[in-house]
Amino acid sequence: MKRLRMLIFLCVLVAGAMAAGAPAHAEAVLKYGSSGDYVWDLQYRLKTLSLFDQEMTGYFGSHTRQAVVKFQRKYGLQADGVVGPATWKALRRHSLNKSEMDIMARIIYGEARGEPYKGQVAVGAVVMNRIRSGQFPDTIRGVVFQPGAFTAVDDGQYWLTPNATAYKAALDAVRGWDPTYGALYYFNPKTATSKWIWSRQQTVTIGNHIFAR
Repeated sequence: MKRLRMLIFLCVLVAGAMAAGAPAHAEAVLKYGSSGDYVWDLQYRLKTLSLFDQEMTGYFGSHTRQAVVKFQRKYGLQADGVVGPATWKALRRHSLNKSEMDIMARIIYGEARGEPYKGQVAVGAVVMNRIRSGQFPDTIRGVVFQPGAFTAVDDGQYWLTPNATAYKAALDAVRGWDPTYGALYYFNPKTATSKWIWSRQQTVTIGNHIFAR
């Protein structure tokens, strides 16, 4: 019985160590002929970047490979048409998948639905800037749900159903429109009382928000 308990205990330890050592992102290496959910995810990301204009099929064919090569060249990667760790990392920094796009639209709608369209894109741009900055979590989920980061998350407005305008603003932000000039923060000057936020370098005012680095 003692030996059995020890064996079970060792198995649990090994399983725990394997889980702890697993990478946070473990996407499959994709190349011509690959198929499945990861390819569908890849095609969605490439489509949001206007690099893939075909129907999303979940099959890695010649059109997908061409789109991958365009992406790799754009971001200074080895343009081999193979989606390995380096290409996945760049894709996560510069694009969103379907569920992530929903998160982006929700945070834009919750934070800025009363703002002019440019102001809604600006909120999305701040999210993308944070993902890429190295100063914040490197995923949209991590950025949006970082404690205290967004009022809409704290007060529940994040869970409102976003409209088509919010999705359009999300897409424009992901595709690179940044009307904030690289801002990482924004605030409403009528309600902001934090001395720290007022001390940040301001970049632009859009609607009711001041954007800052």
